[in-house]
Amino acid sequence: MRPYIICHMGTSIDGRLHPSRFTSPAQGISRDVLRGHYERVHDRFGADGWIVGRMTMSEMAKGAERPVRDAPKVAREAHIAARDGRKLAIGIDPSGRVHYGKDNIGGDHVVAVLGEQVSDAYLAELREDGVSYVFAGPGGDDLPRAMEEIASLFGVKTLLLEGGGRINGAFLKHRLIDEFSTLIHPAVDGVAGTQSIVDYDGPEDDRPGAGQSLRLTHCETLEGGMVWLRHAVERAPG
Repeated sequence: MRPYIICHMGTSIDGRLHPSRFTSPAQGISRDVLRGHYERVHDRFGADGWIVGRMTMSEMAKGAERPVRDAPKVAREAHIAARDGRKLAIGIDPSGRVHYGKDNIGGDHVVAVLGEQVSDAYLAELREDGVSYVFAGPGGDDLPRAMEEIASLFGVKTLLLEGGGRINGAFLKHRLIDEFSTLIHPAVDGVAGTQSIVDYDGPEDDRPGAGQSLRLTHCETLEGGMVWLRHAVERAPG
């Protein structure tokens, strides 16, 4: 049994993700108030942890590669470090490119989701840092398996998916998103090709959302004119 996964994102009205590119708030509206809504709603869910992709996790971890000499060869099995009751900070990192230097991000315990091809030296580095890790198959793309293992090993029930468009697209393709929580800024980006909420990286004729429908369950206007939408994901049988 995998966790219940909510894709929680903040966006402009044209579906873009980077606030630094958004138009300025209207006169009298605080930029800080608008940006603060994301974490406040995040906290309201009371989730057991959150999930991001490699690039976002690298920006947050800010660690440096640390060579580990004579790293022992280890089986490609999950490693559970000391969680100590903390929430989870889960990084999808198939190639093992994120370096941490510590066991947490903002106090939340790090769990790396890896491909089995990562080096023994990298796994040794994670263990020295106190980071937990699980494997998502040989190539690191078996996300359903990884989510089931995380649920089993850590006893988590609900996770927030807060990645970039590609990670969100991969979760959508694997039918791993149960709900969308979308905070729409009263702003626009306007440039074609900039990252959006879901940017599935696949063939042009693929339909990652096929067999899935969205049902609006909540609509709320927050201070400053931000709109919070919640949509349940419904799946066709089979």
